[in-house]
Amino acid sequence: MSAASKTPVSAPYGIKVSSALSADEQQVIANLLALLPDSYISEVKSNLNDEASIKTDSTIIIKGFVDGRGLACPMPLLKTKVALREVAVGESLYIVATDPNSQADITAFCRQSQANSAASLVILVNTVTDNAVSDDKKTQAADTIFHFIITKTDSN
Repeated sequence: MSAASKTPVSAPYGIKVSSALSADEQQVIANLLALLPDSYISEVKSNLNDEASIKTDSTIIIKGFVDGRGLACPMPLLKTKVALREVAVGESLYIVATDPNSQADITAFCRQSQANSAASLVILVNTVTDNAVSDDKKTQAADTIFHFIITKTDSN
């Protein structure tokens, strides 16, 4: 486990899951977020209703989801790049993967974006859990899951 995965975020984040995501995606996201330590996530809410009232520094708005569990490198990164096209500045993308290389790939991609584009990517959560959730994905109970929450920011 790398040092980055052990570094806790500065404060727990409240998470809002957009109603634009399907009910199935919202349920999978809730199950996966439940695996994270309480020090990362203070509250998860589905069916985002009033975006204007929740845009604070401690609230993450998940507008996209990449389920890279069971996919070999570089597929989680490629799916992340495609999904980020649909995420606006201030919104977040939640990514999970089981391939250990995805942690280095996604972290490096976000660092590179900060140097090369008008909208940079900030990793708010980068951690590992050793539990799988019981859903339709092909994961086994012993799988390590890498969790990322990336927020697109305006670098100006």
